[in-house]
Amino acid sequence: MIELKNVSKEYEGGVKALNRVSLKFTEGEVVVLKGMSGSGKSSILSLIAGLCKPTEGEVVVDGKHISKLADHFATSFRRENIGMIFQKYNLIVDLSVQENILLPLVPLNLKNDELEKRLNRELERSNLVSKKDIQVKKLSGGEQQRCAIARANSNNPKIILADEPTANLDEKLSLEFIASLCEMKRENRTIIIATHDPLFFDLDFVDRIVEVGYGKIV
Repeated sequence: MIELKNVSKEYEGGVKALNRVSLKFTEGEVVVLKGMSGSGKSSILSLIAGLCKPTEGEVVVDGKHISKLADHFATSFRRENIGMIFQKYNLIVDLSVQENILLPLVPLNLKNDELEKRLNRELERSNLVSKKDIQVKKLSGGEQQRCAIARANSNNPKIILADEPTANLDEKLSLEFIASLCEMKRENRTIIIATHDPLFFDLDFVDRIVEVGYGKIV
């Protein structure tokens, strides 16, 4: 499903985030990228999502050479195949819950009944039906996280990428998020989680833990 081949990533100023990393992820696998802040795990997610390109090496996702795609093609591929869950949610706080969930679907030109079907499905799964018309900035942290998960799922992605998803959550809300991941696993999503939260290190549904440190696989 996903392969990084001898990938290096250097940012402006000569900061080398990754140094000749090779990794494979199979379809339906749940993998935790374990490492402290600055270890390079978030850069791995960004490369898989096509948000940036490697300085060296190659990234292949579902048969597509992501690292060679022009930006507009990478954006299209990401929109159709990848759901992203961010540490700070990255929701548009002045829009309502339903508007945030529907936003990734706008460029797909779906019919209204399909949009409604997907919206209702995600509102129900995330227990946000009663909040659908409320602005995101008026939600609690846990509700915002559930909204972010609903948005990530709205385009039925094959791949879910989660970057430090529990960094702003207490233990109860973190466990609720983990339960959501378990449900995604049952749907055969390929899930990659970058985290240093110990809650993720002993979960039955996690297939592999990959430790990342100083830009390399430890």
